[in-house]
Amino acid sequence: MKMNKVLLSLAAVGMVGALAACGNSASASSANKTVKVGILQLIDQQALNAANKGFKEQLAKEGFKGSKVKFDNLNAQGDQGNLSSMSARLKSDKNTVNLAIATPAAQALLKADNQTPMVFTAVTDPKSAGLTGDPKKPDKNATGVTDMVDVKGQIDFTHQLFPKAKTIGLLYNAAEENSVVQIKIARQEIAKLGLKAVVKTAATTNDVQQAAETLAGQADAIYIPTDNTAAAAMPTIGKVSAAKKVPVVTADATMVKLAGVATVGINYEDLGKQTAKLAVKIIKGKKVSSLAVQAPAKATLVTNSKRMAQFGVTKAQAEKAAKAVE
Repeated sequence: MKMNKVLLSLAAVGMVGALAACGNSASASSANKTVKVGILQLIDQQALNAANKGFKEQLAKEGFKGSKVKFDNLNAQGDQGNLSSMSARLKSDKNTVNLAIATPAAQALLKADNQTPMVFTAVTDPKSAGLTGDPKKPDKNATGVTDMVDVKGQIDFTHQLFPKAKTIGLLYNAAEENSVVQIKIARQEIAKLGLKAVVKTAATTNDVQQAAETLAGQADAIYIPTDNTAAAAMPTIGKVSAAKKVPVVTADATMVKLAGVATVGINYEDLGKQTAKLAVKIIKGKKVSSLAVQAPAKATLVTNSKRMAQFGVTKAQAEKAAKAVE
């Protein structure tokens, strides 16, 4: 009888050990599993490239690198047809999570695939873009980080940098929902300051030079929102600004290097890193609906010393004007 009890005890211990081994094996298998991440970027331009770079850097920092992650990195080069076909491709990939960079990319990807969890970045107004009904409780399997800047503050910033400017030029692509939202606010704020707004649109990067030259002939200063078409053609805008002697204030820090005098804007590499942290939560099992859409963590003053000198703006003046921006 005693022998039977001993045998039963040994058997029980063996079963526990076997179950523990299975559990450890499952954990090891999960840890070694390759995470598939799809990336759809609207166009090749510095700000969006920086967001892409920051996203991958943060994933690597969180342990998703080498054989632990597989990227399908697609760039539509601003073509709507490419956005549609690439979105369909990412759907067929059955990725763990997809990243959309810029509003049109996010809209196309959500239209093609609302089953794969999506994080977006460089999207100005996700609600008006149809990406979520409630940014606090995402209801369409998509969440992310916006690049909505303080447009009111930036118009005040522009006015303080160039107080003699009576006409402010605005350049954007009317097909970009993100830009439409910002331009509407900019026009209202320009009017409140008793100034005049002149608006020109550019449907493609090929249209930017003519639009910028026309605008430079009518405006005393130019403000450019976080518009993807304009951002992709910033070197052209910079040349027009220098040649026509009309200063440009940009909405994001990346643009300043190529054409702007200064801005209090966001860093898109940081934006990408912030978005990656949301993606990691999804990879680890969090539901998208529990992850509220986030605003950019911070905005900083960025200046272009060469253009500041060209247009007579001092660092002290820029720092004082920056206080107008949240």
